[in-house]
Amino acid sequence: MAKLILTHEVTGLGAPGDVVDVKDGYARNYLLPRGLATGWSKGAEKQIAGIRKARKAREIATLDEARAVRDSLQSKPVVVTARAGASGRLFGAITTSDIADAVTASGGPSIDKRKVEIGQPIKSLGEFQVQVRLHEDVSAQIDVRVVPEA
Repeated sequence: MAKLILTHEVTGLGAPGDVVDVKDGYARNYLLPRGLATGWSKGAEKQIAGIRKARKAREIATLDEARAVRDSLQSKPVVVTARAGASGRLFGAITTSDIADAVTASGGPSIDKRKVEIGQPIKSLGEFQVQVRLHEDVSAQIDVRVVPEA
């Protein structure tokens, strides 16, 4: 078992600043190469405190606030424009930061791109469902409408 400090949120494992024990292969082949975690040591306690402080600053403070943000996100679809070919296939893909920017541009709340979860890559025009984790107990299911650039 490997003891690691998470530097990014990993669904089903923990949030930034958490110390977790995972199997060696999972650490060596997935978490460490992707920069999602760093090795644990006694000297890393200050790093953990810094990560937790930054997470608190970005996090939505209360459960009621998270529910209010969820309701505002789910009330209307988010429109993302992208370059597409004649068949409706995109040149590239829609990223989590594209969705976060579109939510902010449409007058919605500012959300962190790391909280947006896209199931399958969005590579065509149309409507898609995207999950946004707002709080550890609250997540929003938002509709994303991908339209061609004018």
